[in-house]
Parts: sequence; structure tokens; C-alpha cells
Amino acid sequence: MEAVLVAMSVSATKQDDDKISHNLTTTTSDVEIVTSGNRRIPAHSGVLALASPVLMNIIKKPVRRYRGCGSRRVIKILGVPCDAVSVFIKFLYTSSLTEDEMERYGIHLLALSHVYMVTQLKQRCSKGIIQRLTAENVVDVLQLARLCDAPDVYLRSMRLIHSQFKTVEVTEGWKFLQEHDPSLELDILQFIDDAESRKKRRRRNRKEQDLYMQLSEAMECIEHICKQGCTLVGPSNVVDNNNKSTMIAEKLKPCKAFSTCYGLQLLIRHFAVCKKRSNDKGCLRCKRMLQLFRLHSSVCDQPESCRVPLCRQFKKRGEQDKKMGEDTKWKLLVTRVVTAKAMSSLCQSKKNKCEEEAENLIKTKELLGFVDNNED
Repeated sequence: MEAVLVAMSVSATKQDDDKISHNLTTTTSDVEIVTSGNRRIPAHSGVLALASPVLMNIIKKPVRRYRGCGSRRVIKILGVPCDAVSVFIKFLYTSSLTEDEMERYGIHLLALSHVYMVTQLKQRCSKGIIQRLTAENVVDVLQLARLCDAPDVYLRSMRLIHSQFKTVEVTEGWKFLQEHDPSLELDILQFIDDAESRKKRRRRNRKEQDLYMQLSEAMECIEHICKQGCTLVGPSNVVDNNNKSTMIAEKLKPCKAFSTCYGLQLLIRHFAVCKKRSNDKGCLRCKRMLQLFRLHSSVCDQPESCRVPLCRQFKKRGEQDKKMGEDTKWKLLVTRVVTAKAMSSLCQSKKNKCEEEAENLIKTKELLGFVDNNED
């Protein structure tokens, strides 16, 4: 059906009980919208059909004659306040919606936009309702969102209930829900349980990732200690008798990961002099050091030239273990540490690149300032 070109002026005027009335040019109107309060709103079939596919289908049906309406088609919109219907019809004409109208009739307009498939209005209402969610109205909004197929409103309502459940469960809406809609109550409790499980899982994964990053840093520190030396421990050929003071001064310089490096140095010094290591019970600190040496050998790709103690021995033992069947947990640990090391290296390279760009920018600004001063 072709649209009818209509000269229309819509004005919203406040009367008693904040009622909204529309002054439409009735000379060409061919449709009357009848509301629950028996209010009659003149409209135009062409405009309604363009705005809503549901109204288009209604308009295409044969006209049913009603007393007092003449030849005009009558469309009944019941079950919502009369003023909400007036705002709905106004939106079909103008695509405009004020904040006051959203505040008063947002929930009703969401229902109307869903029933009559007005997508633009539904999106506006969903956004407005989300902004006005509170612990008091969230249960009602959740029920409406489920009925009106509004997933964004439904999800935000669920998240609000989860975050403020103690406040929500004492509201009248929640008590009504428990009595009349136990299936939705079960969905809410299941959502809260899943959200808590995800939170625990993320927390556990974050702790594991931090552990792998610490182990990766420890591997780098072991290589650093055994190759260059640090404040307390260094390779045997670092000290030169002819230039002993200079080498000691260099060894006293702390590295970037000094806290990890210092702890490893203490472990290495203990490992070198511990006498309990050969006992039956053994030494816990030495066992930890041996595990770190073994982990290093598993991630080391140059065992022949590596200067870390026991690297080659553990590498040979690892090859034998592969033939006999390597421990799955240990293999997984090595894989996670290697991944964490690669990620750390990538982040460090990006950080160095950003710092280099910042230094170049500062130098450029200083150079431009120097040139400007010379020109002055």
C-alpha cells in the first residue's frame, strides 16, 4: 500500500493526570486507534503500515464496521495506558521520544514495540530501561524482557540481580516471583551459580598464570645468575684476580628482577653447602632447587653450551623419560612455562618499543624547541 502524504502537526499538551493528546489533521485520516479508556486517536493507514509490519497486515484485512466510526478502520490497542498508546502513535509519525515519556511509559512502549515489531522503538526502549534499572524494578523488567525477547535487557537485569541479590530478594517483586514463576526463579539462581563458578575459575586461572609467569622469570634469572652473575652469586670464571675490584663492583649491581633473583641466589648458595641433601629425608630447599634446575633443562634449547648446573644431566634423563613415557603433569607444566615466557618476551618487546617511541618523541620536541629558540 502506498504511503499517503500527510500534513500533520503533533503536539503534546499536559492535562489532568498528565494525559497526552495529539492534534492530528483529521481530514485525511482513515484509521482510528481505540485504547483501553475508549480514547480514539485518528491516524493514517499509510503511515502506520510503513512503520509497523504488524499494523500493515491488520490494515490489509477487510474493514470491520463499527457504529459511530463511519468508513474508518478501527484498530484496538488494549492492555496499556491510553497515554502510552498516544506516545506510541506519535513515535510512529515522528520517531521522537522524550526522556519524560521514556521515564513514564518505557516498559509499556517496550511491550508495544515488540508486539507491533517497531525495531527502532524497541532499541530505544531497551537502552532507556537499562539505564533506569534498580533493585526495586529489576524483577518486573526481567519478566518483561523474557516475554518481549529483549536479550540485552534480560542479561543486564540478570547481572544486576546477581550483584545486588541480597537487596533484590527482600523486594515485593522477588516474593511475587517465588510464588507465581518458580521456573524463572530457578533460571536466576542458575545464572548466579554459573556466574560465581566463572568468577572462581577466572581467579584460579589468574593465580595459575601468575605462577607460570613467576617460574618463567625464575628461569631467566637462573640463566642470568649462571652466565653474568648477580649481587651474591656468579659463575666461577667471572672473577679476574688482576681486576678483582672491578668485577666485584659489576657483580654488586642488582638486575631488573632483583627480588626473584635474590631469592634464587640464596637457594643456590644453600644448595652448594647443604649437607642434608644426601640424607634419606633430604632437604626441602634443595629439592626445590633441583626442581628448578630440572625445569630449566626442560625449556633450555642449548644444553651443550648452557652454564646452568645439572642442565645436561637433566636433559639426558629427560630423553630417557620420553622413551619410558614422560609424566603428563610435568609436560603440561613445561608447556605452560614456555608459553608464559613467550608472552612475557612479547610484552617486554612491546614495552621497549613504546618507551623507545616516547624517547624519540621527547627528543623531537626538544629539537624543535631548540630550533625555535635559535630562530627567535
